[in-house]
Amino acid sequence: MFREVILPLLYGLIIFFGGMKLMETALQRMAGPMLAGWLNRATSAPWKGMAFSAGATALLQSSTAVTVLTIGLANARLITYGRTLGIILGTNIGTCLTTELVGLQIGRASLPLLLISLTGWAVFVVLGERNQIAPERTRRTLATIQCSFLAAAGFALVMTGIQVMQSIAVPLRSMGVFQWFLERSTDSLWWGFLAGACLTALIHSSAAVISMAITLAATGVLPVEIGIAIVIGSNVGTCITAVIAAAGGASAGKFVAASHVVLNIAGALLFMPLIGQLHAASAWLSADHGAQIAHAQTLFNIISSLLALPFCYLPIWHKKTPVLAPSAKKPVA
Repeated sequence: MFREVILPLLYGLIIFFGGMKLMETALQRMAGPMLAGWLNRATSAPWKGMAFSAGATALLQSSTAVTVLTIGLANARLITYGRTLGIILGTNIGTCLTTELVGLQIGRASLPLLLISLTGWAVFVVLGERNQIAPERTRRTLATIQCSFLAAAGFALVMTGIQVMQSIAVPLRSMGVFQWFLERSTDSLWWGFLAGACLTALIHSSAAVISMAITLAATGVLPVEIGIAIVIGSNVGTCITAVIAAAGGASAGKFVAASHVVLNIAGALLFMPLIGQLHAASAWLSADHGAQIAHAQTLFNIISSLLALPFCYLPIWHKKTPVLAPSAKKPVA
C-alpha cells in the first residue's frame, strides 16, 4: 500500500509543486509587452478565451495542463479574473477529444520536453554571459528566451508529477476500489458519481477514469447510465489538481481554482437528474455503449459551458484586474 500508492503520490506532488513554482517564476520574469499583448488578443473576450482554451486542451490532450497554465498566468498577473472564466469553460469542451484519443497522453513527452527545455536554457545562459556588452534590447531578448525555456521546463515537471501520480491507478484497481464503488452504483447513480470523482482525484486523470468506464461499458460490464454518472463525477474530481496547484499561491490562482470547482459542481448538479435524457440523446447518436458514454460527456461539457458563458460577462469579474499592461510591468489599477 505505502510503496504502490502513498509513496508515488507524495513523490508526484513534490515534482508537481516544484514545476509549478518554476513555471510561475519564469512567467513573472518574462512578462513583457509581447506576451501581455498576445494574451490580451487570445482572451480579449470570454468566448474567445473559451475557444482558445478548447483548442489548446484538444491539442495538448490535457485539461489539467491548460488549467495549471492558467493558474500560473493568473498568479503571474498576466491575465484578468474575468478572462480566466472563459478559459476554464473551454478546457471542459476541449477535454472531450481526450476520450476519443485515449492512447495519446502528453505526459509521455514530459521527459523529452524537460531535457530540451533545460538544454535550451543552458545554451542561452551561455550566450547571455558572452553578450554582456551587447545592446540592452539584445540582452532583454536573451533573458526572455531563457525564461521561456524555464517555463517550459516547469510545465514538463508538472506533467511528470501528474504522470507519477497516475501510476497508482493500477494498484488501486487491483485492490478492488473501483469494483467496490461499482457494486454500490447499482443502488444509486450518486455512487457512480462519487466513484468518478474520487478515482479522478486520486489518479489526477479524468481521461483515465472515463476511458476505463468506456471500456467496461463497451464490454457490457458497466451499465451506460452508471458510466455517465462516473463521467460527470470525474469532471468534479479533476478539480483537485487545480486546487492543489493554487494552494499557497496568490489570490488570482485561488480564484481560478475556485471558479473551476464551482462551475464543474454546478454543471454536475444540473445534469445528474438528467442522466436518463443524456443516455437517450447519446443512444440516438450511436448504438455502441462505449461511444454513448463519450458522446454523453461531450454533450454534458458543451451544454454546461454554453450555459455558463453569459455569466462570464458580468461586470463584477472585471473590477479586479491583476493583469500587466502591454506597456508596463505594474498592475493595472
